[in-house]
Amino acid sequence: MKGYLVRLLSFFKTSPTLNRGAQGEKLAEQFLRRKGLKILEKNFRIRGGEIDIIAEEGDRTVFVEVKTRSTHSFGSAGESIDYYKRKVLRKTALFYLKKKGRPFKARFDVIYVNLQPDNRLQSIEWIENAFPFEE
Repeated sequence: MKGYLVRLLSFFKTSPTLNRGAQGEKLAEQFLRRKGLKILEKNFRIRGGEIDIIAEEGDRTVFVEVKTRSTHSFGSAGESIDYYKRKVLRKTALFYLKKKGRPFKARFDVIYVNLQPDNRLQSIEWIENAFPFEE
């Protein structure tokens, strides 16, 4: 059983989807730095939620969800941020703000990273204030 678990974990570590996601997050981080944002945390996790990038722009905390796609056969990246995902992001963001003692001056951004089939960058789309804290 132990050997199976190790093989299973190594599969996920080398999964092309996870590698693509990590590549997209790295490109998004570089993009945000070039735009003048200060990166505070990456892959902030709590039980039941994760935020890809937490940044600071002036006195505002910016929670960034990164969506990376190399094909649109499963729909656009924007279609994957549904009501449930936004709810999880809000809960995680509130936890972060309270834990770090940061003011409730924040927003949610989404960055869509589109890769070519050979995984080279095709485009980056940054949507500021993609959705509100309350729905």
